[in-house]
Amino acid sequence: MARKHFGTDGVRGRVGEAPITPDFVLRLGYAAGKVLAGAAGASIAGAAQLAGASTRPTVIVGKDTRVSGYMLEAALQAGFSAAGVDVLRSGPIPTPAVAYLTRALRLQAGVVISASHNPYEDNGIKFFAADGNKLPDEVEAAIEAQLDAPLECVASAALGRARRIEDAAGRYIEFCKSSFPSALDLRGMRIVVDCANGAGYHTAPNVFHELGADVIPLAVAPTGTNINDGCGATDTATLQREVVAQRADLGIAIDGDADRVMMVDDAGRLYDGDALLYAIVRDRAQRERVEGVVGTLMTNLGLEQALGRMGIGFARARVGDRYVLEMLRAKGWRYGGENSGHILCLDCHSTGDGTISALQVLAAMRRAGATLAQACSGLELFPQTLINVPIRRDFDWRSDRSLQQASEEAERALGETGRVLIRPSGTEPLLRVMVEAREAVLAQRTAQRLADAVRSVA
Repeated sequence: MARKHFGTDGVRGRVGEAPITPDFVLRLGYAAGKVLAGAAGASIAGAAQLAGASTRPTVIVGKDTRVSGYMLEAALQAGFSAAGVDVLRSGPIPTPAVAYLTRALRLQAGVVISASHNPYEDNGIKFFAADGNKLPDEVEAAIEAQLDAPLECVASAALGRARRIEDAAGRYIEFCKSSFPSALDLRGMRIVVDCANGAGYHTAPNVFHELGADVIPLAVAPTGTNINDGCGATDTATLQREVVAQRADLGIAIDGDADRVMMVDDAGRLYDGDALLYAIVRDRAQRERVEGVVGTLMTNLGLEQALGRMGIGFARARVGDRYVLEMLRAKGWRYGGENSGHILCLDCHSTGDGTISALQVLAAMRRAGATLAQACSGLELFPQTLINVPIRRDFDWRSDRSLQQASEEAERALGETGRVLIRPSGTEPLLRVMVEAREAVLAQRTAQRLADAVRSVA
């Protein structure tokens, strides 16, 4: 079944425009509730009869700090209630916290209201299964099918109920701390923590502080409209300046829903997801056998080559942490991520977590007695040039022979010292042309030549 509403990370869009409208989200909550109730009903009923408890399935609903979260939360709750599903509300909390609490509280699903790194005008809905992983494709397909059915309502006695979990943030903070080695601490470290005025504003600083660090919080005053606005993992300029001004040892930036992370060293230099994944894997490889790492089509060639020098395999998935996770499971590997800051350490969590990923880098630094720059030494990232070229919506770029020839010629010229990637945008009529090379000038010149080739035929 083709997806009509679900993308790679749930349903997302501009608030007030389809599908992010109150009426659609109400129907989405009802459809998800019907599917989850049907899938879980028999096992829940049997267990509940033994325990004398409610036979209704239960979900947790978390959100980030966008002002639209209040409206969408109410609509979702009404839909779940009409389907006979109980709702636990956590309030603003990181996306990975919802994944953890879904599993820890033995719930049927977790729901997050967030548009991640997007501006506040956007929002979205994404789901986690009972095991804390993204919903399987077949369950998303069943929810989409249920959306076309009439919205009805269970009998009054069977309506779902809602209550708030008061200790959700505290539970998650303890979970994050448990991923850091008990023999280590962060005493003596001065860390600036940029929370993007998002969901991690009241969790991330506390995690690092309770492990002993001197924490300087940044972007921890959400207004509902300032999430990701000139701050966080998608805009680190303020963090870089603040680390230097505060004479801090390093800076940590998470994004609006706290599943991405970027870090800054004491000189204000930025380290992206590729560099942080390298630091984690290099540390792990000194203590255990690491079979391989999964990146994406956008992962820097320098990381692939650095892992190869350590005898560690590497595979590329499609862009999106969902696809990284799918490939990790298929290969039985533990570590993967994206240069955007999504990092997966499956020995710590079932999903990407900005706070936990930062803790793994800090653990690597503490074990080696190293600075962030030293923990990432040995990795030479290649300069990248990315050009977005507008194309006709009906342009079949894969079948255009002249474009294929231009790409093949560029790849031959670069050899093993560079890489060419051409891929379409998932949301706009654009073709993304990306070139990596050892020299920035060569990457720029090659990318421009390919972009011109696209323009000449598109």
